[in-house]
Amino acid sequence: MKKRRPYPTDVSDEEWYFAAPYLTLMNKDAPQRRYELREMFNALRWIVRAGAPWRLLPNDFPPWELVYQQTQRWIQAGCFEAMVNDLRSIIRIAQERRGQPSA
Repeated sequence: MKKRRPYPTDVSDEEWYFAAPYLTLMNKDAPQRRYELREMFNALRWIVRAGAPWRLLPNDFPPWELVYQQTQRWIQAGCFEAMVNDLRSIIRIAQERRGQPSA
């Protein structure tokens, strides 16, 4: 896949270093993916930000069907829930509060 122009919704390197461990479901020795996970995540971020139907995903992203399937795998594996829980703890600790809410 050739290099595309970046979208404002693309994940930054710093954001990707945080998110990547949560999104990697396959073992390192698994067959190589056709599209990079980062590109799949960027496509999902575009969909969410644009509020557009899957089928309107721009052609320079991976095919919408594959992005949809990968998103469903992430949801079923609890990737986003784990990411949000850990991010909440990081923010609370930075605010000098307990990592987990008490109520």
